[in-house]
Amino acid sequence: MGVFWRPFGGTRIAALTLALMVPVVASARVFDPETFTLANGLQVVVVPNHRAPVVTQMLFYKVGAADEPAGKSGVAHYLEHLMFRGTATVPTGAFSRQVAAHGGVENAYTNQDQTAYFQTIARDQLPLTLRLEADRMANLRIRPETAAPELAVVLNERRQRTEASPAARLREQVQAALFRAHPYAKPVAGLATEVAALAPADAQAFYRAWYAPNNAVLVVAGDISAAALRPLAEATFGRIPARPVPARRVARGGMAIGEEDRRVELKDAQVRQPSLSRVWVAPSHGWSTDPAQANPTQVYALEVLQTILGGGATGRLYQALVVRQRLAAGVSVDYLADALGPGQFSLGVVPGPDVAVADAEAGLNAELARLLHDGVGAAEVAAAVRRLQVGAIYARDSLQGPASEFGVALTTGQGVADVEAWPDRIAAVTVEDVNQALRGVLGGRGSVTALLLPDPDAPTSEEELEDVAAAQGMAQGAVR
Repeated sequence: MGVFWRPFGGTRIAALTLALMVPVVASARVFDPETFTLANGLQVVVVPNHRAPVVTQMLFYKVGAADEPAGKSGVAHYLEHLMFRGTATVPTGAFSRQVAAHGGVENAYTNQDQTAYFQTIARDQLPLTLRLEADRMANLRIRPETAAPELAVVLNERRQRTEASPAARLREQVQAALFRAHPYAKPVAGLATEVAALAPADAQAFYRAWYAPNNAVLVVAGDISAAALRPLAEATFGRIPARPVPARRVARGGMAIGEEDRRVELKDAQVRQPSLSRVWVAPSHGWSTDPAQANPTQVYALEVLQTILGGGATGRLYQALVVRQRLAAGVSVDYLADALGPGQFSLGVVPGPDVAVADAEAGLNAELARLLHDGVGAAEVAAAVRRLQVGAIYARDSLQGPASEFGVALTTGQGVADVEAWPDRIAAVTVEDVNQALRGVLGGRGSVTALLLPDPDAPTSEEELEDVAAAQGMAQGAVR
């Protein structure tokens, strides 16, 4: 269980009687999915893959950290942990034990826009995981004797993964500087003081508000068909009644973006290799920087741009900063498009040996200026499109990959058809589209530049380093 960052509207109860009654096969593009919707509103996607008698089941709730009430940050992640603490018929810990006893593996994660629970198990054990997952959707028991120890686990997880990691602490500062008053400004793991103050009643209220079948998406990938899955889903999830859920907090339209660029810096004794990054708010599948001129093409154009700039050793930034100028030991280019709210586009640089951070940043600035002035060429766009399309072909080899693709898409404003149409939409991107998106995002103001630096006063001896670790609460403990 844990916080997860993914890398590749209001519910109308009256409309539930119009649920689809037979599976509908989407246009075959990538995964050949089959879909149906139960009468209670649960969306179901099936991705057949008959190479082995195995299935991956993923249940996504359309709620995440961005939907938490004010002052209750971290409650979505806390509830994710408590979902393993038992129901009236499944004692605490028995969920995981039963899955493991039948040769399966399971876990869960919380993100800004969704919370997901997943299991991979032999095909003939799918009824077990469906029954267990449906049971805790409807019958979770949050008891003080298990809730209090689990809160301690959540806090310890935050200490280990965030407070003990300079990079993670800096990432939280970047999110706060980039999004400011937007719900994405708060970390998925929550603010330490707010998490520590959470009570079992907070988790119970969040559970009752959001964990309903009409606010969830079930994706099953593997050796299964919709015809075989539907009666199993009806017998388990189909018995849970729908109920109203709140409107989501993440704005689907415009957002006040700051006009000034910002810088954040963190120095720490643990840092031995400095690094810098720059991140911009960018369009996503669920959000546009200008809702009056929303253009879905921007998202696909930015995916092509990411491949041009960061396509491994042949990427523009690598060739410029690592190969030719020898200013960097490594570069990174990331684009988060699958979001209900704003996306993010970021560039990162690790300075080369004996290269000052300021010199590496100057090199990045010069390359960015050149890119904005000259744009990208048609040959670069064509090569990036081919590379992305080839990646889509291999994506089907996985079970959890396709299941995750559909679950994230359906919780961030997209549909099954959008996932299947992705190769065609990528193929339709032109050089003009990429250059327009490039200048609209990387040429705009409001970016955040982050520097992760060694502390010049850092201890150097082993004993001093151990003292620092102890002071920062870095002692390791068991967390799920």
